[in-house]
Amino acid sequence: MYKLTEYVQMAATEYFQETGEMELNSLWIARFFQDSGVLDDYPRQNLVAFSSMVQKELSLRSERAGKESGFRLDKIIRFVKQPRKP
Repeated sequence: MYKLTEYVQMAATEYFQETGEMELNSLWIARFFQDSGVLDDYPRQNLVAFSSMVQKELSLRSERAGKESGFRLDKIIRFVKQPRKP
């Protein structure tokens, strides 16, 4: 039995790998909720609440990726702008 947070992370990872999108599709998450065992392990878990947690995880990952890419671009720009020593 997985923890609920592990199911959320699995769903976010799987969704992004399958679709490449950050906006969660309601049909996709409903299928995942039923087929992955979330409903079996957590019978009182609400689909809407679970969907909200997965969307939040996707948003956090998107923000992290944006910050990381900005950091890397800044690093590249600094490297390119440095004058070369003779």
